[in-house]
Amino acid sequence: MAGHVVPELVTVVIPARDEERFLGPCLDSICAQDYPHLQIVVVDGGSTDRTRDIVATRMLRDPRVELVENPRHLIAVSLNLALAAARGSWLVRVDAHSTILPNYVSLAVDLLREGRWGGVGGRKDAHGGTPPGRAIAAVLASRFGVGNSLYHHGVVARSVDHVPFGAYATELVRRMGGWNESLVANEDFEFDYRLRAEGHVLLFDPRLVISWRCRESVRDLYRQYYRYGRAKATVAVLHPMSMRPRHVLPPGLVAYAAAAAGLAPLRPGVALAALAPYLLAVLTGTVITVGRMDGGKAHRWVAPAFVAMHVGWGIGFWRGVVDVVRAHAFPSRGAGRSGRARSRRNRARAQAGPSERVGH
Repeated sequence: MAGHVVPELVTVVIPARDEERFLGPCLDSICAQDYPHLQIVVVDGGSTDRTRDIVATRMLRDPRVELVENPRHLIAVSLNLALAAARGSWLVRVDAHSTILPNYVSLAVDLLREGRWGGVGGRKDAHGGTPPGRAIAAVLASRFGVGNSLYHHGVVARSVDHVPFGAYATELVRRMGGWNESLVANEDFEFDYRLRAEGHVLLFDPRLVISWRCRESVRDLYRQYYRYGRAKATVAVLHPMSMRPRHVLPPGLVAYAAAAAGLAPLRPGVALAALAPYLLAVLTGTVITVGRMDGGKAHRWVAPAFVAMHVGWGIGFWRGVVDVVRAHAFPSRGAGRSGRARSRRNRARAQAGPSERVGH
């Protein structure tokens, strides 16, 4: 049985793991919202730093802040635990290394109250603190880097296929069964796809702005996008119709580059000519992106960041394909439960009242 929902209350959900550097400013921005009726649920995914201490200290000062423990670490599990703990009519997700404007929650709730939208979200504006980080932030705002992911660069409100850090009606999320816990990433995209498949419309509104701290090194960016690509292969199997051209271009690029590399020992000129279009595209994207940046040492990291994103995502996707093939070939070695059973488990957790939630 679902817990009691308070009509005017908004539950802000913050999945966190080892976020001692950024969680304080994140909580400051949420506690300073002009919407007064908040339940702020931080779900700790096994932090080894001072994340839990920061939350505990904040709880002493602000009774709106709560802490839930997630022993399984996965973000989807954290989101479902927060959903089980939620008492608000509305659910707003905020990343632990992000800050939001004072009117963020009130604007999101006003849009949801219109009754036209299954979920709403806005701009995810990246910021970096080091020269590579600033280059990565610029790349994340580039169409060449992220394609038609409007939440990185959109300026006009419109319906979309996905919103980052979405805001939803709590009961709707519970009816949908929450987030898919088999996914190590892409859980938000997969949830939005299921929401749209049920006939709900998602709104991107650029007035909703999340200032998000991006990765600070090209190596970390590569690992991040490798993880994204690897999880996308699982989503592609679950929902083949969810795939978009921007999802298949990086795997195609990796396959194409691998074929060109295979030619290199015998026909180096042909191999270089085959790679030339992508290299030219990287050069063009770099020149455009650098032209929009302030001066400094960040410029030299722009081209490597583009390549890290594209190649990391593409290689990760193919690794995910291997994972899927192995899981089907050797089902006894896989995660075990079927998608239907997992969905039932997610729905049961999502509908559990606060006294039933895991982690307390």
